[in-house]
Order: sequence, then C-alpha cells, then structure tokens
Amino acid sequence: MKQLLMLTGLGALLCLSSCDSKKEEEKKEDSKLLVTSPLKQDTTITNEYVCQIHAIQHIELRALERGYLKKIYVDEGKFVKKGQLMFEIQPLQYQAEVQKAQAEVNLVEVEYRNTKQLADSNIVSRNELALAKAKLDKAKAELGISKVHLGFTQIRAPFDGIMDHFQVRLGSLLNEGDLLTTLSDNSKMWVYYNVPEAEYLNYKQHHPTTGTMKVQLAMANHQLFEHPGVEETIEADFDNETGNIAFRATFPNPKGLLRHGETGNIEMVVPFKNALIIPQKATFEVLEKKYVYVVGKDNIARAREITVAAEMPDLYVIKSGLTENDKILLEGIRKVKDNTKISYNYEDPKKVISQLKVYAE
Repeated sequence: MKQLLMLTGLGALLCLSSCDSKKEEEKKEDSKLLVTSPLKQDTTITNEYVCQIHAIQHIELRALERGYLKKIYVDEGKFVKKGQLMFEIQPLQYQAEVQKAQAEVNLVEVEYRNTKQLADSNIVSRNELALAKAKLDKAKAELGISKVHLGFTQIRAPFDGIMDHFQVRLGSLLNEGDLLTTLSDNSKMWVYYNVPEAEYLNYKQHHPTTGTMKVQLAMANHQLFEHPGVEETIEADFDNETGNIAFRATFPNPKGLLRHGETGNIEMVVPFKNALIIPQKATFEVLEKKYVYVVGKDNIARAREITVAAEMPDLYVIKSGLTENDKILLEGIRKVKDNTKISYNYEDPKKVISQLKVYAE
C-alpha cells in the first residue's frame, strides 16, 4: 500500500514538473519579439495636391464707350462663337460723328482737287498743294477714329467660350470701362497646384524634362476626371513663406465638364526604383526624428535614426539609415530600450507587408 502511494505521488510530481516545463517553454516563446527586414523592390507613390482649376482663357468684357446699353444678343451661361455680337451700346452719337467726319473728308477732297488743278497750272505754289493734302489726310484720319469709336459700341466675342452672368441690364447707363460679363474658353483647363521642395526634387530626378508627366484630377465629388492631364509648366521661384513651388497641368475638356474656378486634387504618381520599404509600426519618434530598433548579430536592439523618402498608408519608403540586410524590430518596440538584448522570431518582409492593409505594388 505504501509502495502504491509512493508511485502515485511520484507520477503526480513528474506530471507537475512536465506541466511547469511546458508552461515555461510557452512563456519563453511568448516573450520572443517579432523581427523582420526592409523589403527592397520597385514601387510607386501617389502624391495628392489641392488644386485650382482655371479656363485656358478667362477675360472680362467691358464697355469701351459711354452710353446706354441698347441690346443684349446673348444669354448667361450660353456658348458663343468668336466674332459673335454680344452687346450693343446706343450708337446714335457715334454714328453722327462718323457722318460729320465723312462730310469733312468730302469737303477737304474738293478743296484738294481744286488746289491740285491750280498747282498744275502753276497758279498756286506746291506748298499750298502740300497743305491741302495734309488737311485731307487729317480729315481721313479723324473719320477713321470716328469709325473706331462707332465700332466700340458693338462688343463681340474675341474667342469661342461660355458667358458668365450679366453685370448690367438692358437700358443701363454705361461708363467707359464698366464690366459687362466674363467669358471663359473651357476647351482646355489649366490646373495649378503647389509642390513642396523635397517632392519637387524627387520629381525632377525622375522627370528632368517638363511636359512628360501625366497626372490625374480628383474632382470635388471624389470622382476621377476621365481625361489625364500633362504637367507643362513649373514656376521659376519657390514661395519663401510656404516652401512650395507652383506647377501647372493642362487637361483636355471636350465635354465642358470642368469650369473656371473649380477645385479638386491632383494625383501625381512618382516611381521609386529599388525602394526600401518598412512598416510604419516598426518606427518611433523622438523630437520629430524617426528611429527603428536594429537587431545585431549579438541579438542586441540598438536605436538607429532613419530618413523617410516617401509615405504610404502603413508603409515608409526609406531614404537613408537602413539596408535590405538589416533586421529591425517589428513588434514590441515599447517593451525594449536601447542596447537591450532580446530573443526574437524572424518573419519574411514580404509576408509582413502582405498582411498590412496596403502594400507596395
């Protein structure tokens, strides 16, 4: 009976020891941290910039003469053709001035012909003939000026475009320079957006010649405009206050969907060759600088500063501070301090990034 009790107690002791050992192994396994490496591959970054949309031509139409607005030949928001009559200012005064100037020309022409006959007969000097010719030229010039002023009473479209709302109404008394309306040529649109200096430098490294980069326009309803645009112009100077430089892209607008004054976002795709990519959660910040823990061959985690070239959701593209062969701490960053020896499990970077919500393509 004693032997049976002893055997039972020994079995229980061995079982308890085995369970404790198993729990100890599980505890050690749970205490291991997760480590990975930067993933080196080609990728692209989509940068977004708030933009302003402008018609390729957008002008103000103003009265060139003083008078009453006699007729309006177009309507607000309508398309007009180049040369189409749009407004007419009461022309009676200017018509009278043209008639008066024409009568003066007729009179001076008669005087000139008479003087020429007398000069040909050597009755008057050549100087008198020259004076008569000068008077005729002056009268013709004044007639031309009168016709120009009469022409100013008719305002015609200088190019094909869309009318804005009227600033005046029929019968309004206009002064020279009063605004009538605006006219927009929306066949193409100029889209302006500001790019930070660092992103400008990255862009120029990949696109040294302007006019080669295609961009997309995300409209205010969050839909992409169906036609891509081409970046055509970069301004000469940076804005010292913002550190940005202005870009201009041109978009075709065959259906007239885009209008002057709209807003949106430009989406610019920037390629990165042989980029080093790490998860954002592998980093931490100290005084606005980014760091990772690099695990050496001695299993000691050491903090190392990194520089980020670009940012994607959940990911960073690294500019400097890491190589593809480095091992970085992925999880448990708050559990360690600098120069701490750790125990870890290594996970392939492709698997790590594939498990994130967004991954490099």
